[in-house]
Amino acid sequence: MESVIVAIDGPSGTGKSSTSKAVAAKLGLSYLDTGAQYRAITWWMISNGVDVTDAEAVANAASKPVIVSGTDPGRPTITVDGADAAGPIRTEEVTSKVSAVSAVPEVRSLITELQRSIARSAEHGIVVEGRDIGTTVLPDADLKIFLTASPEARAARRSGELKGADVHATKEALIKRDAADSSRKTSPLAKAGDAVEVDTTDLTLDQVIECVVTLVDEKRTAAK
Repeated sequence: MESVIVAIDGPSGTGKSSTSKAVAAKLGLSYLDTGAQYRAITWWMISNGVDVTDAEAVANAASKPVIVSGTDPGRPTITVDGADAAGPIRTEEVTSKVSAVSAVPEVRSLITELQRSIARSAEHGIVVEGRDIGTTVLPDADLKIFLTASPEARAARRSGELKGADVHATKEALIKRDAADSSRKTSPLAKAGDAVEVDTTDLTLDQVIECVVTLVDEKRTAAK
């Protein structure tokens, strides 16, 4: 297997991004953070005065922004209409509104096609992380992994990332986000039937990375 497509799904705070970037770098693969694309389109909606609670307005505007994702795991980039969006898409305002925007079917359809085209063009293979990669975006991925962790562990990690955020409030926000992502009609957060589940609650980041690298190596060996 010269190239390999790895789908890594799971809720926020399970270590998806850190794991995916490190695995891609170790194995010489491209990397795609699909959540950043949904954040990017949400940021564009907010910046252009689109009411994100109005699904029809969001649907009508969905095709307007041009989102470009760089796939270098060492320096992943994302631009919207040519402007660097890496910082702006991580604001609390975007975080609080991304679920509403990403639930709109027209948005998911457009972004899904973008993600598939990026995966197809990855010459040496790619690690794609998100919430519906193994189930919807790349159902034929060579390897599917679903990361989980306890709400407490996820909240502690996310609070650490956000420098001093309230752990309890962070936990409540994560649970609310899980519910929204898991219950949406279009491409909900779900574990693919053939995905390998990895519980990261009691694992260090290095241990999770090593686990995933081993799974990829096993898949490559089995395919020879």
